[in-house]
Amino acid sequence: MLKLELLVLITLIWWSSDNIHAYGAVENMQTNLLSKGCSAYNASNLGSFFANINETFAGLRAQISSDKNKHFAIEDKARGEVITYAMFQCRNYLSKTECLSCFDTATSEIRNCSAANGARITYDSCFLRYESERFYDETNEPGGGVSCGNTSSTVTGFKVAAQPVLMELQQATPKIKGFYAATKTLVAGGSAIYAVSQCVETAMKTSCLNCLQVAQDNLQRCLPNTDGTAYDAGCFMRYSTTPLFADNQTIDIAPFLKQGSTKKWSIIGGGVVGAALLLLLLFAWIWFRKSKGVQRGDILGATELKGPVTYKYNDLKAATKKFSAENKLGEGGFGAVYKGTLKNGKVVAVKKLVLGKSSKMKDDFEGEVKLISNVHHRNLVRLLGCCSKGQERILVYEYMANSSLDRFLFGNRKGFLSWKQRYNIILGTAKGLAYLHEEFHVSIIHRDIKTANILLNDDLQPKIADFGLARLLPEDCSHLSTKFAGTLGYTAPEYAMHGQLSEKADTYSFGIVVLEIISGQKSTDLKGDEESSEYLLQRSWKLYERGSHLELLEEGIDPDEYDAEEVKRIIEIALLCTQATAAARPTMSEVVVLLKSRNSVEHLRPTMPVFVGTNVMTREGNSTSSSNANASISIVSAR
Repeated sequence: MLKLELLVLITLIWWSSDNIHAYGAVENMQTNLLSKGCSAYNASNLGSFFANINETFAGLRAQISSDKNKHFAIEDKARGEVITYAMFQCRNYLSKTECLSCFDTATSEIRNCSAANGARITYDSCFLRYESERFYDETNEPGGGVSCGNTSSTVTGFKVAAQPVLMELQQATPKIKGFYAATKTLVAGGSAIYAVSQCVETAMKTSCLNCLQVAQDNLQRCLPNTDGTAYDAGCFMRYSTTPLFADNQTIDIAPFLKQGSTKKWSIIGGGVVGAALLLLLLFAWIWFRKSKGVQRGDILGATELKGPVTYKYNDLKAATKKFSAENKLGEGGFGAVYKGTLKNGKVVAVKKLVLGKSSKMKDDFEGEVKLISNVHHRNLVRLLGCCSKGQERILVYEYMANSSLDRFLFGNRKGFLSWKQRYNIILGTAKGLAYLHEEFHVSIIHRDIKTANILLNDDLQPKIADFGLARLLPEDCSHLSTKFAGTLGYTAPEYAMHGQLSEKADTYSFGIVVLEIISGQKSTDLKGDEESSEYLLQRSWKLYERGSHLELLEEGIDPDEYDAEEVKRIIEIALLCTQATAAARPTMSEVVVLLKSRNSVEHLRPTMPVFVGTNVMTREGNSTSSSNANASISIVSAR
């Protein structure tokens, strides 16, 4: 009997130690907090807000508790004007009990954010977030990071073995249903690398790929340590020599890697057939559109979207004190903007558009506004509604207390921004443009990216304004120069001189804006003495060629605030965006990845831009930040 009890005891000890070895890390992960962030702004209606939070959390828990093996859930609730969006995700290798345990820990901790109208908390095992604005498709956001273990591997060549593991995970995960992968890779000495990657299921495939690219780049800094975790708003990646999951929970990612290479071979080997088929499909699509007589609004997909709120003209007139001069915030290419206070106390920005009297104007206006009102991203100014009365067309936007970026760079608040704030503005603007170009269901080209069209909220986070409006303007509108809807000094040369428009025109303008943010110099201002004065782009390129990047940085920025290599990297990214050939410029989603990655961009050496000289003439009475141009264009020598 004693021998039997001893055998049972030994068996239990063996099972427990093995179980702790394999799953004990999971228990630790549930209490291992990686990051937590609370919004700096409180909810306006606390009663409705807290009720929404309670209901969304209950809804999330119910989904995870369901019979289905769910590891991801979203939930939203609305009470009047108060809307709350929430998302929860745990790692797919966790059991339902473990997943719920992490959820309960997260909901308890995140409530410490009190009345904040948004919060995010990330553990090794799960992720919870809520916001007052829809965020489900967002992946790369400020607040992400990397956590490296303290133990360095003693296995020879561990780093070399781990690098392809991470790269393959990054490539395969976006192709796998559910955006989740887990692998075990044997290395020298009989040890193994356990690796897992995951994106939120509401992300786009390209966004997942980009997010994991940043995570993979950041994890390279952890090697050869035996553990590393990278996390962001919409993705997670981890590797460890300690088992994270059971061997039967791994996923064979080889088919998804082969799929990519086969696809590439097909494009190269079958290029002629593929091109012919593509042309046939293109002609068929054009014929179909013409035969259906599709209206412009339908092509944009606006008919499938929810329409904007319609405001009464008299209400807007009262809100702005009859569009009084004292309520005027400014005037740009599209019309004057006024501060307004609605009857419910909400402060808004009211823009009176300057449009022509074309018979198509009404249809175009309704279609475009319907489209714009469905664009929701934290780095884009939100269109709340519109108003039409006679020939007048008015748009109502969320109000930005800090006005526009140009005032912080060239106006009365010059020198106010720290390097960290400048970096966040650069990154946020890139994300907003990437959403317009690639993530919204219709690609929107802004055409007039400049510092005056980047507004700042109370937390100095950037929001792009006036997107989608350029297509409303008639060709003979007085504030447009002959062939383009843009501002000289920011406009890509192929668009300014030949009217060739693509998303890469916005990329060029973004590059100019980045150089302005870094230098505090206007793109159209000359700097230097009379004999060797230069525009900003010329000056930036020459400093880059000499390796003197940091001379571009605005004087007065505290040297202790920034990393010199980071500043150089961002200047080089800006120059990549301003290359002469549109095809050579990166897409905005690629720019976001470059900005988020801590790796050097030396392997992407920019080519020399075309230097366009401008003689900008402002309208009488307008500020320089809102003038669009009667301008002359000339090519300026690079040297």
